[in-house]
Amino acid sequence: MASVLQYSRASDHHRQKPCKNLQYRREWRNLDDYQKADYIKAVLCLQAHPAKAPVYEEAKTRFDEFQAYHIQQTDFVHLVGQFLPWHRHFVQQYERALRDECGYKGHSPYWDWTQDSESGFSIKQAPVFDPVTGFGGDGVPGTYVLPPNIETSELIFPAEFRGCVQDGPFANLTLRLGPGRHRTTHCLTRGIGNVDSMYLNSTAIANATKSATFEVFRVQVEGKPITSDHRMHDGGHFAVGGDMSNFYSSPGDPLFFLHHANIDRIWWNWQQMEPSRLYEISGRTTVNPPYVNVTLDWSLQMSKSIGPTIPLWKVMDIHSEHNCYTYV
Repeated sequence: MASVLQYSRASDHHRQKPCKNLQYRREWRNLDDYQKADYIKAVLCLQAHPAKAPVYEEAKTRFDEFQAYHIQQTDFVHLVGQFLPWHRHFVQQYERALRDECGYKGHSPYWDWTQDSESGFSIKQAPVFDPVTGFGGDGVPGTYVLPPNIETSELIFPAEFRGCVQDGPFANLTLRLGPGRHRTTHCLTRGIGNVDSMYLNSTAIANATKSATFEVFRVQVEGKPITSDHRMHDGGHFAVGGDMSNFYSSPGDPLFFLHHANIDRIWWNWQQMEPSRLYEISGRTTVNPPYVNVTLDWSLQMSKSIGPTIPLWKVMDIHSEHNCYTYV
């Protein structure tokens, strides 16, 4: 296990040119109604565009392709050192698809769930769940039945699947993959709740960002393998529930990308606290042995229809010419 805790530091060839025109990622509630509508319109467009080269034949749209690839890669990109870099790259490819294929003019918004978990109101009142200017509300009880052959290994929790979302822009969304590794046609499901709100408050973020090393930080964000110990990553997924609550098929809910943009923002804030953190990476590359230590030269795999496979170091500095964005 000692090798798992080694750190990879940047050498000269990892350093990147700074971006000259940073693009801003904003919190959802700080977008005006036009900007929100523009984003939702682009997501609906991606859900209507035909798939290019899906990893599963059931994926019929470009939106499906992102969910399908996440399902395929889940066991390789969670509870490991490359979790944060891989999802940073994945969210960026989703944003590029929205912009390049659907005419979206903005950039990836994020959902700062601390503002809702500490508001004194139910998280159901969060602006992201607004049926007019958000992503629609909770699942309606009695409108969805889980597949009968659920396996424990798929991490499907029946209590999270309250029902189909029947308001907002995704009330008529048809998903063809999930829950878990199942390939079923179904509605977008949710089961919004405050069960994990303790992992979505400013105290949880403070505990993570005071971490002295990346190894400690990533565990604070995601937790450890083979435990029931939830952290802020899990908290955001389970707060939404339904499709979003599943380890594999969660990108079926468009809120997946706002949640992971927020996780990325928290990581970036931690990186900026010390210059040495900008290219600090560590952790094992697999949940099960034999373990290999992740390095800056580790490949972040993407399918051809999602985006390029690149070395991990390219995503480390979001202010670089390659990434060119920041959070406000």
